[in-house]
Amino acid sequence: MKPSRYGPFPYSPIIHRPPLKWPNGAHVALWVIPNIEFFALDEKVPPGSGGSGGPVPDVPTWSSRDYGNRVGVFRLMEVLDRHGIRATVALNSELCAEHPAIIEEGNKLHWEWMGHCESNTRRLNAASPGEEPRIIKNALGTIERASGTRPRGWLGSGLQETWDTLDLLAGEGCDYVCDWTNDDQPYIMSLDGGRTLVSVPYSHEINDKPAFERFNRTADEFREMICRQFDVLYREGAQSGRVMAIALHPYLTGVPHRIDAFEAALRYLAGHDRVWKATGTEIARHYREQAKILTKT
Repeated sequence: MKPSRYGPFPYSPIIHRPPLKWPNGAHVALWVIPNIEFFALDEKVPPGSGGSGGPVPDVPTWSSRDYGNRVGVFRLMEVLDRHGIRATVALNSELCAEHPAIIEEGNKLHWEWMGHCESNTRRLNAASPGEEPRIIKNALGTIERASGTRPRGWLGSGLQETWDTLDLLAGEGCDYVCDWTNDDQPYIMSLDGGRTLVSVPYSHEINDKPAFERFNRTADEFREMICRQFDVLYREGAQSGRVMAIALHPYLTGVPHRIDAFEAALRYLAGHDRVWKATGTEIARHYREQAKILTKT
């Protein structure tokens, strides 16, 4: 993507689009995105990830995140499985070697893995010149070797990119990206050489990290946020399909005093008939097919 004043896609007001149809007449494509991340004890946690900025080891900051990988993620697995939801994991590739049990359990549940850089202590827009191609290639390759499946999607650590990121992702075979939180529907990104990516809606709002760490929401308030977001998207989705993204972090939602409130939200969503429980790849693939149909009509 060349530097520009707008993204590699046209401005598209949602009121001017043809109706988007999901499988079986669903109003909402529901996808749940656990961010399963690795923070090295001997590296500073970035301020955007909740780091204190103090010297390493930052034991309190590091320990809470390690709790998510030792305990919280397995609570999330149990809850999501009870409600028939296959998660799409934003995965730091260094976790594959450090905590292989998480990959093993996720594979048993047929979870989808997407790239999320190598570690959450290092972001693409802070990488040394020339390092980004190696980071992306290594992250995707490491996840493929560990999980048995090459990731088709990407969420940058901190949702950060450079001007080169999208072209590099497409060149490595990615089909979709989630960093651009500017819509309730997917859309096509046009890149150099005629290549494309699908932008699949992620969420800054229905995301436990800003909800709990920045805005100090309670577990019940987060549950209510999920349900209210869903109510509006479900209503609008009767005319044209919407994506309902729920972004989670095991060290936040996976703690004992929050997990039941999250499950209550899932129970509410599951009480509606026209919900498509989808993965990122399924959403991107279906949208591409819809885009072809809409282009012909």
